[in-house]
Amino acid sequence: MPLPFRLGRDGATLAVRVTPKSAQNRVLGLSEEADGVALRLAVHAPPQAGEANAAVLGLLARHFGLRKSDLRIATGITGRRKLVHIDGDPAALAARLEQGLKSCPKLD
Repeated sequence: MPLPFRLGRDGATLAVRVTPKSAQNRVLGLSEEADGVALRLAVHAPPQAGEANAAVLGLLARHFGLRKSDLRIATGITGRRKLVHIDGDPAALAARLEQGLKSCPKLD
């Protein structure tokens, strides 16, 4: 299965699919979708006033050991499918993202 991120000159872009209003914040696993592979996340926050988006950035920062200030929603602010841009050295980010994804199960 391909990985859900792409490297660029100024960082990386990670594809995620979010389920808001879940019991807890957690990384669910990798999912093959029609438009590519995504990292599936569940967040407790509701999808209103940017609460779910903030929860997504916090969850990703904790999971991958990144600073929350280095992450931003690049596309999909109002949707479940999002692209999250991560600022930083692409080579270092690739290693960190690959390491964090190793523990993620592959979902249907």
